[in-house]
Amino acid sequence: MSPDRDRDRDPGGRPRNARPRDALGRPLDRAGAGAGTAAGAGTAAGARAGTGTGLGEERIPDDLRLAGPDAARLADELLRAGRPFHAHEVLEASWKNGPAGERDLWQGLAQVAVGLTHAQRGNARGAVALLSRGVQRVRAYQAAASAASPAASPIGDRPYGIDLAAFLAASDDLAARIDRDGLAGIPAADLRPGLTVSEG
Repeated sequence: MSPDRDRDRDPGGRPRNARPRDALGRPLDRAGAGAGTAAGAGTAAGARAGTGTGLGEERIPDDLRLAGPDAARLADELLRAGRPFHAHEVLEASWKNGPAGERDLWQGLAQVAVGLTHAQRGNARGAVALLSRGVQRVRAYQAAASAASPAASPIGDRPYGIDLAAFLAASDDLAARIDRDGLAGIPAADLRPGLTVSEG
């Protein structure tokens, strides 16, 4: 039997990975690991459900579809909880399922989340690369959004309640500090940035 036959596939035949993962998104051994997708797959509630059975973190469902505001809120919760890999999965779902005009927004935010994941895993080089690449992609979205509606309010600054100015500034600063000083002196709180504007 070829190894590809054992791979998880969606109904369309595209590969997916239902393998359990740890809190930093690293794959765990399949043997004896019974963690699957969260109850309520495809919903925000399902994506928020528990943290697993001790055998791995619950996965964000492959078929997750959330409206922009819900995706931003859930990604924000996950980032603030120190779970950037899981935030990346939410943001990636929005990038793949959202409007074409928002692709750079969601993809760039997902890349920043992967950069934060690399930082948590101790990979300074990967962190700097993905943080920088994500910031550039979101800035491309901002430029395109601004060009599309120059007379309107700055659509590119707070889509879905996302505080892009603060998030991009924090990501730029973090990448520069990691590049200059490495990861040793980075406070854990700096790896848990807020994505959305705080209420109140």
